[in-house]
Formats: sequence, C-alpha cells, structure tokens
Amino acid sequence: MHQIIVYPVGNGDTSQIILENGKRILFDFRHLKKTENGEGPEINLKDRLKDELKKADKKSFDVVAFSHSDADHIENSTEFFELWHADKYQGEGRIKIDELWVPAAMILETASNEEQSAEFVIWRQEARHRLKKGKGIRIFSKPEKLKDWLEENDLTLDSRRSFITDAGKVAPGFTLVGDGVEFFCHSPFIKHVDEEDILRNEAALIFNIRFQADSNTYDYLYVGDSQWDVLEDIVKISKDHKREDRVEWDIYNIPHHCSYKALSDEKGDTETTPKPLVKELLLYGKEGAYEVCSSDPIDNSKEARGQKQPPHIQAKKCYERYLKEVEGAKFLVTMEEPNKEKPEPIVFNIDADGIVLKGPKRESAITIITSSPAPRAG
Repeated sequence: MHQIIVYPVGNGDTSQIILENGKRILFDFRHLKKTENGEGPEINLKDRLKDELKKADKKSFDVVAFSHSDADHIENSTEFFELWHADKYQGEGRIKIDELWVPAAMILETASNEEQSAEFVIWRQEARHRLKKGKGIRIFSKPEKLKDWLEENDLTLDSRRSFITDAGKVAPGFTLVGDGVEFFCHSPFIKHVDEEDILRNEAALIFNIRFQADSNTYDYLYVGDSQWDVLEDIVKISKDHKREDRVEWDIYNIPHHCSYKALSDEKGDTETTPKPLVKELLLYGKEGAYEVCSSDPIDNSKEARGQKQPPHIQAKKCYERYLKEVEGAKFLVTMEEPNKEKPEPIVFNIDADGIVLKGPKRESAITIITSSPAPRAG
C-alpha cells in the first residue's frame, strides 16, 4: 500500500508520499511557530513529521522537493532539516535529506534583500552546494542560464547532466516496477528562466505522479502555485506529444490555495470560468477522483467573494462543477477536514483496490474507492 498525506498548514503547502517499500518523499514545508505553543488550528508540522519518522525508524527523507521558494512553501524549514553547506545547520535532532529536488530557478534566482527571504537564500546556498559537489540533488529544467552558472563555477553541463531532469521526462531514481511510482515532470519549461525574468510561480514544479498497485495505475497531478497559462501550455504540449494520459488524474492538487488565477485572469462574480485548456484539464479527471486544496477554510459569503487573497470561493465552485461532470468523489480542503476547529492530515491509501480516503471519523461515512472505467495496465 502507498500513501499520500496532505497536512493542514493553512494557506501553505506540505504533503508527503510514503511508498509501500518505505521510501518517503516530502513536498514543501510550512511550519508555524505558534503551533509549538498549542495554538492552532494548523498542525504542529515539526512534531508530526518527527513522530512519523521515529515510528518508521528513519532519520531522513529519501527526497525533499521544494516546488518553489515562496515563504509558504519553505517556512521555518532551515531550522528543521540538516543542511550540508554550513556547520550551523547540522547537529542532533535535524532531519536529513538524501536527495533535494528543486526547480532550476531556485539555483539561479537573484533579487534584492527586500524581495527574497533569508530562508530562500539559505536553500539556494544548499542547492548550489550540492550541485557543485555532484551529490544529493536533482534540478528540474535545463535553461541556458544554468549552463552559464555552471561554467562560472568551473563546472560543465556534461559533468552535471545526470543531476538534471527536463520537462517531459521521468525523474530517475524511482520506477513503477521497482518502487510502484514514477515522477513525470511537466514543468518548469526552459522559457520560464531563459526568456523572461524568473517568476517563482511560473517556474514551480509540476508532476504527474503515477502509482502502480498490482496491474493498475493511478495518477496524482501535483501542481505548485501555478497560473492558468502554464497549465494551458502543459495540456497543449501533452496533446501535441500524444501523452494525454499524463494529464489525467485520480487526485488533483489544487494550485495556489484555490486562487482563481490558476483557472483564469478573471475571478467572476459567483464562479470562475476557466480558460479553454484549463477546462480540458479539469475534465481529464477520472470517475471517483478527488480534488485536494491546501488552504484556509473557504467561506461562501459576501466578504469571501470580495477578498483579494486566496482561497477564492469562485474558484472552488468552478472546481466542484467540473468534478461533478467527471463523476468525481469530493473536493477536500485541508483546513476543513474533518472539521475547521481541529483539522487533521488528509490521508489517501493506494492499493490494488483503488484510492481510499482515510482519516478520523471518515471510515464509516466516507470510504470511497476510485473506480476508473478501465484502469491502465502497468
């Protein structure tokens, strides 16, 4: 059995994949200091992850992937993980990272002190250090600027090519046969770095994560804080290359805390109308599929409809509309499950029978097995 766990961290992101063979892949990290004093309702992520690792008799994650470097994806992470590039980030109690996954933009981005957080600078140093050492790192996308950076640091692209995965490729290190999972990189594209100023959301990691259980496969579309134009590019390229299966999904990680900007450039008064290819993406959902939104509770009120920052109720209504069209199971919000007062991690079990939503008080009321009309053979 494989698991996907999505943690309630407010308008931020942290999720984990635990494979049947015991390997653990953590996506993003947002820990709020107030939770250490018992304040919530967000989860105390540090304690939760350390407890999970202790129970599994592990001191490291096999992979930690940062989709991009905005604060809500890296908050307080430099106090939690062991970093190789400086002694002060090492010592008892820090959690090790066997392999760090980052977009190329995280290596290359520069900005003024006002525009970049101290933690981003630390992670950039760590990623650069690992790439220079040629160990414990995977970079996604191969822009010309990365080649230039390597040459400026007395390295060559050929010498580091094995640590770089382009869009349209499967990341090495995991296989359907050996691990029951593969990570197909949809984005970032080279143009997100080379053809414009680096924009974190556009250059974020997007994966088709495919699980295999016996002869059946199930697809998890993991999307960072992406916007609609990037998603339209992904659909168009997938269709052009005749790999529409890579945009089908059993679980869709809703981008950017249910921001309407992942659907369109217009919020809409009561419901967001998606751009044409984003609509196609939503309709690639399979029967019994889930949508999971890592965000604060989504209210349906006049105030909520007018708020600038996500989550946006108009976007939620759009997602629910198309989930219903594909006969999906449920739209889930991390800070609402099982209730707003004390949210708990959303857990999906994946085995030969399908995808089962687990968790407190759910098993009797909501135990839904996804049933694709014709599961693909592995």
